[in-house]
Amino acid sequence: MTLSLPLRRAATAVAACAVALAVGASPAAAVIPDGTRFYTPKPDPGALQQIAALKAAGQWRLAHQIHTMVETPQAVWVTGGSGRSLTQSIRTETRRAAARKAMPVFVAYNIPFRDCSQYSAGGAASVAAYKAWIDAFAAGIGGQRAAVMVEPDGLGIIPWYTTINGSQEWCKPAEADAATAAADRFAMLNYAVDRLGKLPRTSVYLDGTHSAWLGVGDIADRLVKAGVRKADGFFLNVSNYETTERQLKFGDWISKCVYYGTQGPAEARGHFEQCASQYYPASPGDFSTWPLSDAWYDTNVGDVSPRRLAHFVVDTSRNGQGPWTAPAGVTWPDPQTWCNPPGRGLGLRPTTRTGDPLADAFLWIKTPGQSDGQCDRGTGTGLDPARGNTADPAAGAWFPQQAEELVTLANPPLR
Repeated sequence: MTLSLPLRRAATAVAACAVALAVGASPAAAVIPDGTRFYTPKPDPGALQQIAALKAAGQWRLAHQIHTMVETPQAVWVTGGSGRSLTQSIRTETRRAAARKAMPVFVAYNIPFRDCSQYSAGGAASVAAYKAWIDAFAAGIGGQRAAVMVEPDGLGIIPWYTTINGSQEWCKPAEADAATAAADRFAMLNYAVDRLGKLPRTSVYLDGTHSAWLGVGDIADRLVKAGVRKADGFFLNVSNYETTERQLKFGDWISKCVYYGTQGPAEARGHFEQCASQYYPASPGDFSTWPLSDAWYDTNVGDVSPRRLAHFVVDTSRNGQGPWTAPAGVTWPDPQTWCNPPGRGLGLRPTTRTGDPLADAFLWIKTPGQSDGQCDRGTGTGLDPARGNTADPAAGAWFPQQAEELVTLANPPLR
């Protein structure tokens, strides 16, 4: 079941935590080969019900479009389970994918204090429980081909985290140990990278947020602390709507910032805050200014072989129309632009043909058609004023209205 991943506040500060920088490692070679065929899991039952209802109503074209959407390769979200049952469920998916000569994309989404008690709250009860969960997950993959997206939001939202400039993030769960919660988060992500990375045919990617959230230096610092240089790279835009064009630029900068802060000049080591970003010297709202940050990397990093840089993948499942802006003059306390925004469309189909040597693939990681949560734009009513004051489905539940929007506004169009 795909769950919501909120768009959090954009941040320019660089993260800091008592986890040592691994400056001697080098990024793993990407193992999603060009031309990879990706796996299509069984569709959400809500999608099948909607298709049947549309056919019964004579809406054949719309039914066909939604059928095409659910038959497009997309990720398998794993949000719980344990032990042998978890291993068997993963093994079932990997074997089904292997029989179809396809690579499954899994989302591991079970870290303690997941989503900091918001719409997708949950996760393992302890560090030990999470490590056991990862062990069971890895056992299910075994020697089969797979790609694993490790913990969306895992680096964008860190409990009791203090950034490099001394400010604390908003996520402060009372039940977490303020002295150890952040370090535990990095330790668990490193464990996941190490355990999954030992599998012979598995690609491992960490949370890289997206271009309207953390600044480049901030997320680069967090990625290094989480073990990105032992992984295959990071993922961008999961369950969000930012344009592919901007994610490619953002991803390239993150990769080069990781290199700058770990393998650059001695005076650059660990100083990710020096990296140019979408916030400076570029302006986040004016894409025409982003070449200013390109120029910084040209000067300070130069031409580095893609084999020496961290790679990334981009979630294009719902970004065909780009991000949503709340209507002018609205008075909602929080527009929640990340949460079931109306008028969005499917984006580029899953492929390894990205046109960028650092971008391994465009993937549908968020399951299109599933709700981001019961958005109320901060009104406290439980009703969504952006959708006629109706109640949105719970996170991960099928959302027929949104599914229709995604297929009719797909860019490129569905055939």
